[in-house]
Amino acid sequence: MWPLWLLASLLALSQALPFEQKGFWDFTLDDGLPMLNDEEASGAETTSGVPDLDSLTPTFSAMCPFGCHCHLRVVQCSDLGLKAVPKEISPDTTLLDLQNNGISELRRDDFKGLQHLYALVLVNNKISKIHEKAFSPLRKLQKLYISKNHLVEIPPNLPSSLVELRIHDNRIRKVPKGVFSGLRSMNCIEMGGNPLENSGFEPGAFDGLKLNYLRISEAKLTGIPKDLPETLNELHLDHNKIQAIELEDLLRYSKLYRLGLGHNQIRMIENGSLSFLPTLRELHLDNNKLSRVPSGLPDLKLLQVVYLHTNNITKVGVNDFCPVGFGVKRAYYNGISLFNNPVPYWEVQPATFRCVTDRLAIQFGNYKK
Repeated sequence: MWPLWLLASLLALSQALPFEQKGFWDFTLDDGLPMLNDEEASGAETTSGVPDLDSLTPTFSAMCPFGCHCHLRVVQCSDLGLKAVPKEISPDTTLLDLQNNGISELRRDDFKGLQHLYALVLVNNKISKIHEKAFSPLRKLQKLYISKNHLVEIPPNLPSSLVELRIHDNRIRKVPKGVFSGLRSMNCIEMGGNPLENSGFEPGAFDGLKLNYLRISEAKLTGIPKDLPETLNELHLDHNKIQAIELEDLLRYSKLYRLGLGHNQIRMIENGSLSFLPTLRELHLDNNKLSRVPSGLPDLKLLQVVYLHTNNITKVGVNDFCPVGFGVKRAYYNGISLFNNPVPYWEVQPATFRCVTDRLAIQFGNYKK
């Protein structure tokens, strides 16, 4: 029953996208309040997320690598101490799980004949070298999970069918121009946990991509990278060293629904910076060094969730969150967190939260010097 569960889990999880990844199989856990449904969060219009198993070739049930579990086109070879990709993998395999092994290299013919492979899991190996044609046979691959390895560069010649790439927690320092060339179906890249600095992104590195989701958390960024795809619905840059948001930083990201900037060193958000985000619904600015509520929040008519806890905010004005007078807000707040700030919450006027759905949606107090 294990392979059946593995396939069902992957197919169910393929419809959602994460805010903060805590482990491999729970990457869809979200530390934010519910906001977007799965379709909105993923923006996945190019694929249903479920392979058409019935349309594939008949199962070669007699072919299964030694020690692996094979059933219903799922080949599960995790936690076996493998040093290389095993042979005798059935050509009708749609999910190949090789996580938690000791594989150090992907060779040219490792995936030969696996033209029906939909998802390839290589998480937590020791991969440092990938042949330039290793992925060539994988003409239907949509999901490549190659996180927690020893890669120093993004693999070359990724399959053009790829929709989701998770390559976090490697040793990548550079994203060269053209590395994502031809990936017209890609809508999700998770590349956090790499020692990437702003200078590591070559101009045009993301040219041609129409991403909905991008996460570059736990890196070494000191500012918002330039020239990210303007199609983004979600951008997560938490756990970096960003110190300020300048006016032009968010200029091209008018389609953002969710922006994650928590756990940085942000002291200043230039006036007008947030005005370029008319569709923003969730804003994470917690665990920074802000001394006041960012200006422009009342003008974001769809904004529902704002995380401002654990900053240095000392005052909350009556018009910091809600429109003045007859200003129209199309969606009321369902979450505002201000706890762990040195603000005297008893001085905050009740009218400050006149556009909040419920008083329980406001989190105050618990400040310790």
